[in-house]
Parts: sequence; structure tokens; C-alpha cells
Amino acid sequence: MARIAVIGAGMGAMSAAARLAVAGHRVTVYERSETFGGSLGRHAQGGFAFDTGPSLLHLPAVYRDLFVKTGKEPLERCVTLSQVDPASRHVFADGTSVSLPNASRSGVVTALDAALGDGAGERWGAFLDRAGDAWDRSRRPLLEEPLRPDWQVLARDPYPAPVRRRLLRPALRAGTVAEVGSWELADPRLAALFDGYALSYGLDPLHAPASAALLPYMEETFGSWYVSGGMRALAQAVYERCLARKVEFVFGAEVARVVEKDGRAAGVELADGTVREAAHVVLGAQPRPALMPGQEIWRDGDVTVQPRPGGAGATGRFLVLLSLRGARPSDAAHRTLVHPADGAAERAAVFGGRLAAHPTVTVLRPDDPSTRPDAAHEAVTLMATVAPHGAVDWTDAALRKRYADTLIDAAEAAVPGLRERVLHAEVRTPAETEAETGAAGGAVPPPALAGAGGGYLHAGNSTRVPGLLLAGGWSHPGGGPAHAGMSGTLVAGLIVEGDGFRGSQ
Repeated sequence: MARIAVIGAGMGAMSAAARLAVAGHRVTVYERSETFGGSLGRHAQGGFAFDTGPSLLHLPAVYRDLFVKTGKEPLERCVTLSQVDPASRHVFADGTSVSLPNASRSGVVTALDAALGDGAGERWGAFLDRAGDAWDRSRRPLLEEPLRPDWQVLARDPYPAPVRRRLLRPALRAGTVAEVGSWELADPRLAALFDGYALSYGLDPLHAPASAALLPYMEETFGSWYVSGGMRALAQAVYERCLARKVEFVFGAEVARVVEKDGRAAGVELADGTVREAAHVVLGAQPRPALMPGQEIWRDGDVTVQPRPGGAGATGRFLVLLSLRGARPSDAAHRTLVHPADGAAERAAVFGGRLAAHPTVTVLRPDDPSTRPDAAHEAVTLMATVAPHGAVDWTDAALRKRYADTLIDAAEAAVPGLRERVLHAEVRTPAETEAETGAAGGAVPPPALAGAGGGYLHAGNSTRVPGLLLAGGWSHPGGGPAHAGMSGTLVAGLIVEGDGFRGSQ
């Protein structure tokens, strides 16, 4: 039995902590803030409540496995999960709209054909078939195994783009999200649909590899799930599972550096100078050089944690939390995306460090009594992907209000009469994300993707410093609740079974 120090109480860190405790280790989690959950925050005011991070769970099997492996009580006894149907509604700039059913390939094809016509459903279905091939080719090394020393095997895009033959010129294959949209999906509304998936994860469609097709594939194959009480309820359940397995939490404890002894991680030093010894250290926060002064964590040739232009970790989220008078209509979609007319202008602004005049706006309307004071009111969240704090000064009060108005104006296409119903609007920006999570610029890490020469992978869970491992969204296999949970599984396996661990079979 070894003593293990975990830095941060996000979902990846807590997932690792629970598994390590079950394996017999003494685990202590040091969290700089006064609470757990990382990005899975909750804002409550006047009887209204809102998620301040991810609002839906994809790949719930990740947390079902965690609860099975860390105790006899399954996930569904700890939280209430329900499939969101329709999974999403999309409103396009030309006035057309479509609602996509949850986890039904044939239903999605039928809905797209009915709404967009001209074989739109067939083209989207063929695209998802190719995405399924990419899933089969890359799922295990991309998601279920620690990042290989020969990670270059993931540098090649697994998406089998059709060959575009051209007279007297070399044949072409789509290599980016934007090219798939233009060359394969053809209809600008289908292209906007795929762009919206990429952008919601903070990925620039102009540069993100075609393998981002895995994002709609996972959602449309495995479904979108809502946790009653919001995603914070899932974080609460994982935290309570950790406590039940005797994991110790120390809140308000910022780690200043990882202590090194004889060339390996040997504990942590807190900001107040206190040193806590440990046989292993799990870093569940964004890596920063100050944690290991004078020590290189990554070997030459390792995957970098620095974002490439237009790549991972380059964006944040802007939220408008709306307390509304008036009941939620029974037929309201949980999630609606309002797409702008000029997606190229939005991309250029967001990934160029500017405000998009017409952003893609996600409108979230959960049918959950815990989010509102009574049935005569409704809690609605508006979200847009934006440039990080620093590129834009998100502390500027006038700018914050102006951009909140921009999102409300756009959301009127999904919720007519929205502005007249507003009782209170709370704005949250990458500046708040940075303050609460410590992530530079309030950036949100996207899931890892294969292709693009490995530029969309994240740092491996093992480091060149023996005893120091990485968990959470800033390490393999990347951001989002499900991927963070996977990283916790991988880290626990590496500590319990050693470097030969290759993931669950």
C-alpha cells in the first residue's frame, strides 16, 4: 500500500483517486479551490440553477464502469440518467430547422431528408458510416490505452475520406472538418452541422482533422444523457464514492511544486511550505513548468501540451445564464444550436482572438424541476465558443454585457420572445473559468483526435519523471467528462499494474 498525492479534484483526478483507493492505496487529493468537480460547476440564484460547464454526458459507460469497479452500488443508484430526445435541434440561417433524434441513425437520416431534402440524410448517413470506420480503427489507441511511446501511429488520420478525382490534376481527399463539409456533405447546412460539433469542443473546422467525425459519431451512436440535478450531481456522486473509499480531500490547498527525490516524484509542497510525501503524484490540473522547476516533464519527441494555432486548448466558453418568467413548453428541445450565416467569419474571429459578430449559439433548456423555483419559470443557458481571456479582455463589463446581448439576440431564433421573459441574466466568461480552475486563459481542453501529424493529441499519462502521472482533460485522451474519466482509468492502471499496462481488455 502506497501513499499517493493527487493534485486537483476534477473528474479525471477523482476517477483515478477512487480506483487507486480500491486497489489499497492511501490517496490524498489537494484542491486549490474550496470544492470538487473541476469544470462541472453549478450556479444557483433565486431558486434557479445552471450548469457552468458541460451540460450533457456522452459515453456514460465510462462512469458506469467506474462505479462498478469501485463498489457494488451502480451509477444509476447514485444519479438519475435520462436520454435527451431529441438529442439536438438545429436552426440554420436560411430559416430551416431540424430536430435530430437520440441514438437513432435511421431517425437522423429520415429527419434530415424531411427537413433539408435533396438526399441530405443519405449523405450524412454515409458520412457517419465512414466515421464508424474511423472509430473502429482508432478507438483503442486513442481512448482506451495509455498513449504509446510510438504515438506517431495516431499521426495519420483514420477517417477514410473518399477520393475526389479531378481531370488532369491529382486526386484529393478531405483532410479537415471544413473540407469534409464542403466536399462530402455538400449542403452548407450539413457543413454547418459538422462545424458546430467541432466548434462546440473548441476545435477550428478549418484546421481540425477529418477524424473529428468521431464527435458526432459518438453522440449519435451512444446517445446524449442528462443527469437530473445537472452534471454537478455526477461530480457529487464521484466525490461521495471517493469518500466512501477513504480518499482524503484537502480543499484550499494549492500545490506549489512537485517534490523530487533521487530523480523521481516524491510528494508535493503546498503554497504554505508544507511538504507531503508520496510514492506517486497524479497531476489532475493543467501542467505548468513551475510544478517541476528545473525538470523537463516530457521527453524529446513527446506529444506537446502547447496548443498549435487553431488547435487544442485555444478557446473558452461564454455563458449567459437566464432566469425566465413563464413555463418551459413541453415540446421544447433540451439543446438547440443556432447557426450563423457566415461560419467562416466566426472561425476567423474566434481563432484569431476576436469576438465573432454572429456566433454559433447553443441554447440549453433542461426539463428539470431542480433548475427553477416553480413550473411558472424556466432556467435557460446560452453558450458560445470564444477566444480565451487575454486575447479578449473578459473582465470588461461593457464588453460582457454587449456580447451577452449578442447571444440573446441570436437565441431568439430558438426561443421567440426570449428577451421579454428575462428576469435576470448572469454572465460567465473565460475569465471566471481561469479564476476557478486555474486553466490559462480559461481555455477548455477538447478531446484528443488522431491525424494532423499528432497535433491534436494531448500529453501522455506517463511522464519522464518516474512517479509523476497526468490525469484529466489536459492529458490523454483529452477533455470532456467521459474522456477525463478515461484518463483516470489509465492512470490508475499504470500505477497499479506498472508501465506494461495497456488498458482494460
